[in-house]
Amino acid sequence: MNKIRILVVDDEPLARSNLIVLLRLDPEVESIDECGSGREAIEKIRANKPDLVFLDVQMPECDGFDVLELLGGDVPPAVIFVTAYDQYALKAFEAEALDYLLKPFDNARFVRALNRAKEQIAHRTHTSAQMRERSAQRMKRLMVKSAGRVSFLQVADIDWIEAADYYACLHIGTKAHLLRRTMHELDCDLDPAAFCRIHRSTIVNLNRIRQLSFDCDGEYEVVLADATRLRMSRRYHKILQSRLEHLGRNET
Repeated sequence: MNKIRILVVDDEPLARSNLIVLLRLDPEVESIDECGSGREAIEKIRANKPDLVFLDVQMPECDGFDVLELLGGDVPPAVIFVTAYDQYALKAFEAEALDYLLKPFDNARFVRALNRAKEQIAHRTHTSAQMRERSAQRMKRLMVKSAGRVSFLQVADIDWIEAADYYACLHIGTKAHLLRRTMHELDCDLDPAAFCRIHRSTIVNLNRIRQLSFDCDGEYEVVLADATRLRMSRRYHKILQSRLEHLGRNET
């Protein structure tokens, strides 16, 4: 794989130094940058576009989760949370972090996390190249095989899509169709002016959205025209709002 560029974010200089020492032992690491705050991390990620970020969870003013939310679509290919507190593990998974390093960790655990990140970066680089080649023209139809038959579905008819193990489940009205494609592939192939990812397991047709609301736990929800309610991750909120505003401008 190509050399990777890494950013280490932690408000404690010693913690940053320990990670950098370990990273310098890996010959596949091209460059290592560092910063001590969430705000600075956002600026560096947007300016330098690192492949991998080691991100501290607890930082003053702007913590690790705030960083990912504020980055929106600029989140790097791989993010590894680093913290001394294990209560954030579930939240880290929901934020789609690749791994969760709990301090203190040994060298073997660090190497496993770094190797996972290398694999994900290589996979996304390869997949993105394939998607660019295949998506010179946006998809208009999808071919679905079921019960020995092949059906062609109009992409514009899809209400929303959810992850279903190794498949994607396409919801069209009251019917559901299984397609052997990953959510990442569909997210790359679908027209961003018409579809938006709102969760790691959900993509929605922008034209089907009736309103945005909050559930009883204060989490974001997307409500469709048929009253279907879909959970939305915080990190996708601003992306969705931006695309809805763009859609509204185009309709006026």
